[in-house]
Amino acid sequence: MRRSPFTFASRLALAAALALVCADARAVRRTEDPIALVPADAATVAVLHWNELKKTPLGERVLANLDHISADDDTARFFRETGLTPSEDIDTITVAMSPSQGNDSALVLFEGRFDLARIAKALTARGATLEASSSGELYRLSNRNGEGGAVALVNRNLLVCGGDAAVRAALARRESGGEGGLGSGQGLGRQLSRVDMDASAWALVDLTRLPRHDAAPEDGHSREGEPARAVIGAMKSVSLLALQTTVRGDSLDFRASGVASNDDDRQNLEDALRGVLAMWRMAVQDKSPELVPVIRKFQVESDGDAVSIRGTLPGTFLRSLESRSAKK
Repeated sequence: MRRSPFTFASRLALAAALALVCADARAVRRTEDPIALVPADAATVAVLHWNELKKTPLGERVLANLDHISADDDTARFFRETGLTPSEDIDTITVAMSPSQGNDSALVLFEGRFDLARIAKALTARGATLEASSSGELYRLSNRNGEGGAVALVNRNLLVCGGDAAVRAALARRESGGEGGLGSGQGLGRQLSRVDMDASAWALVDLTRLPRHDAAPEDGHSREGEPARAVIGAMKSVSLLALQTTVRGDSLDFRASGVASNDDDRQNLEDALRGVLAMWRMAVQDKSPELVPVIRKFQVESDGDAVSIRGTLPGTFLRSLESRSAKK
């Protein structure tokens, strides 16, 4: 039987199509979701949606402090050279680290809008060296001791910074679709349901991975110190902290939850938190009576294996804190 003259060409076309499909599959596997780039064995992870928080009184204060940076300061020079304006160009900041693994475990991811060419030039001018890894390029930074961190200019919307090993590992997770990251449901990734990931800011802290300080602060054995000591004592049984806050106009809704293993520990924590709120109300009712109704609205509750405290910090309260801080 005579072969079709198009058989060979058809096979080539089929092979090319399969190659494109495989390439697309590899591209789909790659991820640039910051949560997927955070290692599952991180002891802490925090996400700040800076584009929301900067609108609050506290955020305005941070921006005001940035405005006061000296024109001769290297930070100011870096901003000028890169064209980076934090108040406009940065949307989200994700931070993760494991203290037990040292400073090299620190990882910070910035989402926003970045001029990669200008940033690369500014880094090089400061002694950074461009290196290629199996997962991508990164700029290595060195300090006087020959140690330092690294910066990966992933794309115009994502920068990965931190310890050299942490940045290289994040780039590898990017190529593998987040394998070994929080998004895979391992480590702290199993606890993500405890926070609203769309909140303006949230954090998870594995207290079992952090150094413990058993000694309570000296307070002269005053009655005012008893609730605080009770909270410190109850916190020894807490294995995980889940924190979150959401911007509501110029105010902040917050929630803090502590996970404890048994009913007695949870009850002790709940009682201690209620005691602190009661003592706080008594302490401010003469000097700052306007704070009393704010504190009264705080709620302490037990939910499953966690005890939570939640409430709202109005803009007037946040501004009063900033005003007092500025006077010190």
